[in-house]
Amino acid sequence: MIRKIFSAALLAMMFFLAQNVSAAPDISYRVHVQDVGWKPPVGNGGIAGAIGEHRRLEAIVISCDGIEYNAHVQDWGWQGWTPSGNVAGTVGESLRMEAIRIRLRGRYADSYDVRYRVYVKDSGWQGWVWNGEVAGTTGQGLRLEAVQIEIVSKNSGRHNRDRYDRDRYDRDRYDRYRRDRYDDYDW
Repeated sequence: MIRKIFSAALLAMMFFLAQNVSAAPDISYRVHVQDVGWKPPVGNGGIAGAIGEHRRLEAIVISCDGIEYNAHVQDWGWQGWTPSGNVAGTVGESLRMEAIRIRLRGRYADSYDVRYRVYVKDSGWQGWVWNGEVAGTTGQGLRLEAVQIEIVSKNSGRHNRDRYDRDRYDRDRYDRYRRDRYDDYDW
């Protein structure tokens, strides 16, 4: 009798836990490329764009439950936040995307992060950024040529000090460059 009660309680607890654990959201995204049009969609971690073809990204559509994104567009600046499945950027206006921000909202935001990086003209791949941070450049006139997006669990192990150390190293290197180059001038 005790065995049956214990088994029933264990089964109920496993059912309850299974109901509260949500699987990672599926993500797919596609980009509109200069002189090519819409490229086929890619999934989690895929590269969308035209690396090495010297073509600008003009628009992006991301499909994922609970995701929002916005693009910094040539001559326009930042557009408003766009929900899943809608176009960020422009189509048919020959304007380049220069930066993008992506974030998760709703039920997935507590358990998952979105990380992404972009390939920038003359710079190559930038480092990974997370949850609404800016990927790309603003005010420099540099086009995006590709984007890579991943949905990762907050407990995945991809969150490590490594990325913060790299970011700090890049900032320190830039500060040294700026100091060496401009501190000799009398402004």
